[in-house]
Amino acid sequence: MIAMAVAVFFVAGAALAWLVLFPAARDEVLAGVDRLWARLGGVAGRWQSRAGERVAASGRRLHGGGSRLSRAVARHRVPLVVGLLLLAIPPLLVLQLRRQVLLDGFDATTTTRADSHVLALLRGERLAPPADLPPAVFATAEAVRVMPGIATANRKWHRLDPDFQQRLLVVYRVMRDQHGYEMALVEGYRSPERQARLAAQGGSVTRAGAGRSWHQYGLAADSAPVRNGQLQWDMEDPWTRRGYQLYGEVARSVGLVWGGGWTSIQDYGHVELRRPGVRPPA
Repeated sequence: MIAMAVAVFFVAGAALAWLVLFPAARDEVLAGVDRLWARLGGVAGRWQSRAGERVAASGRRLHGGGSRLSRAVARHRVPLVVGLLLLAIPPLLVLQLRRQVLLDGFDATTTTRADSHVLALLRGERLAPPADLPPAVFATAEAVRVMPGIATANRKWHRLDPDFQQRLLVVYRVMRDQHGYEMALVEGYRSPERQARLAAQGGSVTRAGAGRSWHQYGLAADSAPVRNGQLQWDMEDPWTRRGYQLYGEVARSVGLVWGGGWTSIQDYGHVELRRPGVRPPA
């Protein structure tokens, strides 16, 4: 939107400068306007002819005013050029700075390589789910504290929507190959009954009731990075924080919504594929 506004601004400014600074061009444009009005006046008849003559007279007066304007511009051309530069430079600086905004801890070259890898994977092979982790990984005190009911959560990849499953597997592959993070599926499909139980525990767990979560349709999943055989949740840890940030960026690059970008409740391990018409509106 900003780029379009700047483009319109420059086109209008260039056209105005062309008419003001080049008298021959301005005269040709005004003459064309006069000829157009004259033709309209001849077709419209006697009454409209009088109106056309008045318009033509106005055009001639405008032509005279344009000549005076041209002389005034010639006398003050230096201030005008300076003014145009002052108007043009700030929008250009804004556009340039917007292109250079990066999140903390991100490398633009790394992101570019990841994007090309993502496209290649989405167009190419069909990925297979990774091997299941031992149940003990999901039974630690920290895991239970962070995610209530994690021990009984469904982690069956075949319960996920096929399209969503492949997108998530692409995210896992990029996280491993490009960034060195192994990701684990913590929860995929979630039954309406389980969703209702989690919702009853309060907004800090989930704000979606039964039938209102993408988990019920196999279009959402919760994941976590794995280090030394343990799920990592601590966002105060630089390695973990960077892992979740990269996870969100890669997920977005394949068309998924990342819960870490929400403002109401930030769910860094959550991603979902929103498909219109799949579920009733919340």
